[in-house]
Amino acid sequence: MNKNKVVVIGAGFAGMSVASFLAKDGFDVTILEKHSLPGGRARKFTAEGFTFDMGPSWYWMPDVFERYFNQFNKKVSDYYHLERLNPSYRIYWENEEMNIPADYNQLKELFEQLEPGSSKQLELFIKEAAYKYEVGINKLVHKPGQSLTEFIDKDLINGLFRLDVFNSIQTHIRKLFKNEKIRQLLEFPVLFLGALAENTPALYSLMNYADIVGGTWYPQKGMYEIVNAMHKVAVDQGVKFIFNQDVSEIIVENGRATGVKVNSNDTSYIPADIVVGAADYHFIETKLLQKKYQSYSSKYWETRTMAPSCLLYYVGLNKKLKGLTHHSLFFDTSFAVHGHEIYTDKQWPTNPLFYVGAPSVTDNTVAPDGNENLFLLIPVASDLKGDDEKLRNKYFDIIIERMETHLKQSIKSCVIYKKSFAVSDFISEYNAFKGNAYGLANTLLQTAILKPSCKSKKVHNLFYTGQLTVPGPGVPPSLISGEVVAKEVIKTYRNCNNA
Repeated sequence: MNKNKVVVIGAGFAGMSVASFLAKDGFDVTILEKHSLPGGRARKFTAEGFTFDMGPSWYWMPDVFERYFNQFNKKVSDYYHLERLNPSYRIYWENEEMNIPADYNQLKELFEQLEPGSSKQLELFIKEAAYKYEVGINKLVHKPGQSLTEFIDKDLINGLFRLDVFNSIQTHIRKLFKNEKIRQLLEFPVLFLGALAENTPALYSLMNYADIVGGTWYPQKGMYEIVNAMHKVAVDQGVKFIFNQDVSEIIVENGRATGVKVNSNDTSYIPADIVVGAADYHFIETKLLQKKYQSYSSKYWETRTMAPSCLLYYVGLNKKLKGLTHHSLFFDTSFAVHGHEIYTDKQWPTNPLFYVGAPSVTDNTVAPDGNENLFLLIPVASDLKGDDEKLRNKYFDIIIERMETHLKQSIKSCVIYKKSFAVSDFISEYNAFKGNAYGLANTLLQTAILKPSCKSKKVHNLFYTGQLTVPGPGVPPSLISGEVVAKEVIKTYRNCNNA
């Protein structure tokens, strides 16, 4: 049995995934985590009787989660109960609101009301998106991005043009639909999670398939139930967790990592035969490695296009809000202006789009009886400065006032708990490069082999997993990233006679 000692830095989704797969294969795996509990950006906290998920709040691609647990002879239902949301979410436009139904036929009827003939265009769009999802999720995202030869694959070559890699999703959508609300509905996943639609390959209409066909789900008791489940799987595989461990240096001798130092105030040292960085890639490269062992220059990092950061609010109300849905998107201001303020102008937004999650609408365990649990999110540019309390309160007032206008009820006067989290917190809490929330933007020049490599170019036994390497940002891709990197470690050590 392979007993190489692996140290994984970071207990987020990707870190627990890579650790579990390696432990399953016989490696001796230890995860070092900065915080006191697993989850990384998907941590949770409790306050005043409320339980808040700190990060991801959308559960898409249930098949990816099911596949993950199946590989450990488990099912999602062994750990948590999923409920499909209907409506999937609600959109608030300037003068109206629109529920997005979970039922596909009802969605086609909605499209017809907005633009006669668009239901047939939707069928065409979803047919193409289904192909992209099948090939993208089952093939492309499982490529480690180490060589172009990985893509010498019959399905990939035959379907190259159907995958729409060289066409933008904005162009793709606007060829099929003329109604602006339909366009915004279909473009929103990439705006909130990746890049401007005009710079995102049409391949990512696979996200629309995940939304419309795969559905929007909710794990009862909250998104942290996924973390709990993955933690249990990891422990069952023999993974050891050491919390409250701030890694301060990766020790490299003769081009090999020999271990890591933790908690810079002492001399604690943990030996390793293999190190996997599952924390922020840029942080590990530039802060934990000597310059001569860094694979990428500062110029390289400065020219990366980052996905957004976020201005977040965790809010507890002393009443229930009438007519609220679990997920709400407020598109009652300019979609184009806010998008360019995130990606082009890179400034604090003038009048932002925002998202409201209300898990207490679906789940009575996350708030005291008769109270409401709200998660408010404004996507903002990475690397913004000045997110002090004054600025945070300013934006809180802006979006609460707009919520009150649309919901026609008081909200601010009913706030009994509020906590904010912004760009500077992503840096201090997660060492996030430029305070990013989602990693690298999904642009053509940051896809597959053009992403930072999952294997160090200068340290033989150092690997990387997570949202700044393959396959990219999001919870499902992070699970897959761990699996992909575990396979690379296993392949490397088998090919090198255990190195």
